[in-house]
Amino acid sequence: MTQTADTAPAVSFTGAVKTFGAVRAVDGADLEIHRGETVALLGRNGAGKSTTISLLLGLDQPDSGQVRLFGRTPGEAVGAGLVGAMLQAGQPIPRVTVRELVSFVASTYPHPLPVADALDMAGLGEHGARRVDKLSGGQMQRVRFAVALAGNPDLIVLDEPTAALDVEARRAFWDSMRAYARRGKTVLFSTHYLEEADSNADRIVIIHQGRIVADGSSELLKRSAGGSLVAFDLAGAGTEGLQELPGVTSVEVRADRASLRTDDSDATVVALAERGAIRGLAVAPATLEDAFLALTAPETGGTPSGSSSAGVPPRTAQEAAV
Repeated sequence: MTQTADTAPAVSFTGAVKTFGAVRAVDGADLEIHRGETVALLGRNGAGKSTTISLLLGLDQPDSGQVRLFGRTPGEAVGAGLVGAMLQAGQPIPRVTVRELVSFVASTYPHPLPVADALDMAGLGEHGARRVDKLSGGQMQRVRFAVALAGNPDLIVLDEPTAALDVEARRAFWDSMRAYARRGKTVLFSTHYLEEADSNADRIVIIHQGRIVADGSSELLKRSAGGSLVAFDLAGAGTEGLQELPGVTSVEVRADRASLRTDDSDATVVALAERGAIRGLAVAPATLEDAFLALTAPETGGTPSGSSSAGVPPRTAQEAAV
């Protein structure tokens, strides 16, 4: 079926490559984000997240491959008012109030949000008359959010949106973000707070050394990390045979305590009981952090796009539509 501006995905990367000297910051990225999805972009520092966002917003051009937003080039989509962005960079404008700044940005879009709504959603309803250059770091972060919302864009891109916020402000931010997403808007955000991705994203895309190494729901990524963690005290016993226990996929020993990653914790625990190794036994499900660390471990050397060391391949367009 031929895609039109109304049916094209919100975001489409096709074989996108961006290099800086010998560094391939984005290495053959294939990615589709459908309208109405909330997607988290995760990766270690230097993984390629910021370059990916720059390509998406048209701030950089791919050396090869293609990036499209709603079937258009990034520049065309931004020019049409379809995209709003909240970036980390940028200095406050002197002698301008919060309301004046948000009003100016809103005026450049064809169908903006009412300024009062943008301020309220960003938690700035009582600060509209304050000068932008007199705000705290956390308040400036809220201003960036209000600016991103001002045009009522169909796609909003957030780069580390809660980096300067305290716990209460972070919670309020995500309440607002979920309310915005419920309007049918598409959200792409990067974060170092894995619990934010776990709680707020429909999908999680993990980038490592410029390549997309996993793309799926939080639950799928957690299952890929090995299911559960079974830990117990060795109490002086050896570790021989632990790797061969039912369900065990990896073994880690620290001091006198063993941690077994297993995809069948019941079978593993039964086998341990038969060995008499049940002192200090603890069973915990795999976390998103476990999956993230496994997928981005330095020794993996980066998994080629299209496959995953954790068994979570980047999704094809067909899979994403299911």
